[in-house]
Amino acid sequence: MIIGIPKEIKNNENRVALTPAGAQELIKRGHEVYVQHTAGEGSGFLDEFYEEAGAKILPTIQDVYEIAEMIMKVKEPIEEEYELIREGQLLFTYFHFASYEPLTKAMVKSKSICLAYETVERADRSLPLLIPMSEVAGRMAVQKGANYLEKPLGGRGILLGGVPGVLPAKVLILGAGIVGTQAAWMAAGLGADVTIMDVNLQRLRYLADVMPANVNTMMSNEFNIRKLIQNHDLIIGSILIPGAKATKLITRDMLKDMLPGTVIVDVAVDQGGCIETSRPTTHQDPTFVIDDVVHYCVANMPGAVPYTSTLALTNATLPYAIQIADKGWKKAAQENAELVLGLNIINGDIVYQAVAESFDMEYTPVSKYLAD
Repeated sequence: MIIGIPKEIKNNENRVALTPAGAQELIKRGHEVYVQHTAGEGSGFLDEFYEEAGAKILPTIQDVYEIAEMIMKVKEPIEEEYELIREGQLLFTYFHFASYEPLTKAMVKSKSICLAYETVERADRSLPLLIPMSEVAGRMAVQKGANYLEKPLGGRGILLGGVPGVLPAKVLILGAGIVGTQAAWMAAGLGADVTIMDVNLQRLRYLADVMPANVNTMMSNEFNIRKLIQNHDLIIGSILIPGAKATKLITRDMLKDMLPGTVIVDVAVDQGGCIETSRPTTHQDPTFVIDDVVHYCVANMPGAVPYTSTLALTNATLPYAIQIADKGWKKAAQENAELVLGLNIINGDIVYQAVAESFDMEYTPVSKYLAD
């Protein structure tokens, strides 16, 4: 298979979809890898590293899309890439379709095959290609939140861990999945007073057993959320419904009950956000303020630490990429049920139900394409 690695062109996105080591693994299995000039530089991987691994460097993004049978990316294609995508071309990347209808319609129109990292799912319902970036984002959420709690950046002027004789900041985490759990570990390690909420009592029991003493668990419901937001300094939204829009747990009217200078980090923003007032921001312009509440809503948080993120992502995606390259996407999906749920759009049909429902568009069962 011919695999193309274009340079990411989303704002301040420095990650790359494949490391030189990953390229070498594909090449030694007989596949061809083409990498756009400087695609890996932002992550610390120079063109010569890819060439040493056996990959070929192409000068432009157009060249990569033109030659590749499978495009591997990190973030979803943006508008200037839409016309580069060919009918029947496989795109293997994060899409988050439910949060952006124009992208969904563009990929339907292209008649490409869209295999989304974020909906590849194991039998235990874990999301192996989302986990590494969720781990990064969860840890970063605390770093960023602690930073924006500083007064010059609009926050309350409170130190996350406090000091002897002064109470630490209160951190509220909505959602006890991968992002929420990693955020809780980080916040607890910095000495904050942490509460993590979820609707899954079994998950809360587990966290109550393994988390440090400064992490409390609480059932998530509107009454409890409204009560806790009144005195918490940092609120981290980490809700995930695979392939669908996130539930709005904090509404516009709740902001007035928060302390001035409260910081919200909505990690769920790439799936529409779990805070009603959230809207996607960039690393270049990461925050906005509503009712004296600082909102940090960067949709590609792990892009700020591209070296760590690229290595973590390739560790997770490479085994699947090898299966797809060796067998073709159809046979790979027939033999690995985890990949079936990664298929979102095929030849103009939406084959992932939550995406179709998000925009009231027609849904086509994926079995139409996987039947022998």
